[in-house]
Amino acid sequence: MTIPTWKKYLSYLFEFHIESAPSEINPHLYVSLSRGRYQLSTANAIYSFADLYDNFTLTFQQIKLTESIQDVLILGFGLGSIPYMLEKKFGKDYHYTAVEIDENVLYLANKYTLPELTSSITMMPADAFAFVHYCHDKFDLICMDVFLDDIVPENFESTDYLEQLASLLNPNGILLFNKLASNKKDKKQAAAFFEIFKKVFPKGDYLDVNGNWMLINDAAFIR
Repeated sequence: MTIPTWKKYLSYLFEFHIESAPSEINPHLYVSLSRGRYQLSTANAIYSFADLYDNFTLTFQQIKLTESIQDVLILGFGLGSIPYMLEKKFGKDYHYTAVEIDENVLYLANKYTLPELTSSITMMPADAFAFVHYCHDKFDLICMDVFLDDIVPENFESTDYLEQLASLLNPNGILLFNKLASNKKDKKQAAAFFEIFKKVFPKGDYLDVNGNWMLINDAAFIR
């Protein structure tokens, strides 16, 4: 959806509420216009913010996006910040498989972001946990960004789930796992999860990206 020029300029001063689309999964789900971009938010978290979704923007600036990357799996799609920034900011032409459980989120993504993109995106309305267990495809880049409000559901931090993610990676594939780390409590939980992560990905590391930790399956991918 095209943003009127006057509203785009004013959004650098004021945040405009655009549309609410509450669901059983996300009872406080809405799109706003801020700093010239569409932003998808819940009561306590920002799900998407175009190229200003800093945890991934800063990560992509600090890792090696190799020429071998073609197929990308996104678990937790939001408005589509990841393909938006990779296409618009980093000039990448990938094929995306986008998994999102909330159909209202998919409705908003189709309305506000996808018309602006030329990338090939296959939308999968599915539970990301179930998807990785029945999927047999392989991917060069997996972005794990599943949250319910500001919490990663417990089953997504299990060894079993991480092993399933590992099985979907091509050789030399990159896994990025987004974990909140905005305060002392969050960082303690992120550190505890990182120990579990390292059992599956012993070469793993993380980047501290503006209040989040981005866990990476292999430190060699960091510049």
